[in-house]
Amino acid sequence: MVIAQTSDASPLRKVLTVVLFNLLVYIVIGLPNAVLTIFVHTTLGYSTTLAGFTFALQYAATFAARSSAGRLVDKIGPKPVVIGGLLACVCSGLLMGWAATIHHAPTTSLGILLVSRLFLGWAESWTATGVIIWNIHRAGAENTALAISWNGICSYGGIALGAPIGAALALFPPPYGGLVAIGALSAFLPLLGLALIGFYHGAKPQAATQASIPFRKALHLVLWHGSALAAGSIGFAAISSFLALYYAAHHWNGAAAALAVFGMVFVCIRFFFAAQIKRRGGVFVAIISLLVEAVGLFIIGAFPSHNSALLGAALTGAGFSLLFPALGVLAVNTAGPYNRGAALSAYCIFLDLAIAGSGFTLGPIIELSGYPAMFITSAACCLIGAVISYRLRHSPHPA
Repeated sequence: MVIAQTSDASPLRKVLTVVLFNLLVYIVIGLPNAVLTIFVHTTLGYSTTLAGFTFALQYAATFAARSSAGRLVDKIGPKPVVIGGLLACVCSGLLMGWAATIHHAPTTSLGILLVSRLFLGWAESWTATGVIIWNIHRAGAENTALAISWNGICSYGGIALGAPIGAALALFPPPYGGLVAIGALSAFLPLLGLALIGFYHGAKPQAATQASIPFRKALHLVLWHGSALAAGSIGFAAISSFLALYYAAHHWNGAAAALAVFGMVFVCIRFFFAAQIKRRGGVFVAIISLLVEAVGLFIIGAFPSHNSALLGAALTGAGFSLLFPALGVLAVNTAGPYNRGAALSAYCIFLDLAIAGSGFTLGPIIELSGYPAMFITSAACCLIGAVISYRLRHSPHPA
């Protein structure tokens, strides 16, 4: 049986059928979140800066793959691109497990782990871009916000689900515990997706009425939307990359639970309040989101306690939740229906750059001034994003 788009299916049903593939990949992304930086810093013996770089390298790879993802989606359709992303995800899981088995050789282990992160970034870029455009084709351009919102629910819901599972797998005794078990599960889940995707009809590329725009033109069209997104994405990087290390530095338990709280609040806000984007406008929602995220990060930095960290993680998740779709709906429509893939990929690049760059900048801030300074700096970046969003309130393309 082949799963096809039917005229009587609701837009939500059409979206949920395909967004499953993104959920599988983001569970894989979440699995090592509470373990990866600790493995690099404690087990392999490298600095917090290199641990943060290892985490952020995934997003550098996602950035590098965005252009090809958007171009191929517009040229050959989204389904083949999603298949390529799932294959890359399988490779990432296998490499991660291999790196963990040779931790006694730190240099080799780290090198293989870095390659694994590159494959995971490729997987994220191709799968997420393909799934969103596929769902826009299936549900209609008028349901772009629905497609982006549910993609995010599955994305960060997958991260929230994966983090505690990965933390539990890390407790298994050697030689099969830790990243070995996480790597095995990370390879199995996308294999499951590859087994299912053959039952789906693909979507043909949108017929173009004019030449495709160069990718640099797409970047220019979404520059200010992406800049505001980047400012808020630094807060997400602070939580994802360093919250586990922050807990470890204070000898607290429950880092995986805090990451899960971030993800669960993210999903709940996206689920219950995504309609506010259409009702109140993307720019207004983005400003409120960035202010809430800034408060959450400031609480973590200014009030170092276990309860403050949980509250701050929850507020950061609440603030970051609607930021991507709030500005993304505007960004995707800037290039017209035949270049949606290019516009979406260009917009996502700003998120990738912010998170990848955070691996180089937030780690040194910790080493020089401590974790409070890092979280407060991230909060300041969110405030800058709110200012940029305010400029968008008056013009979609500020001068």
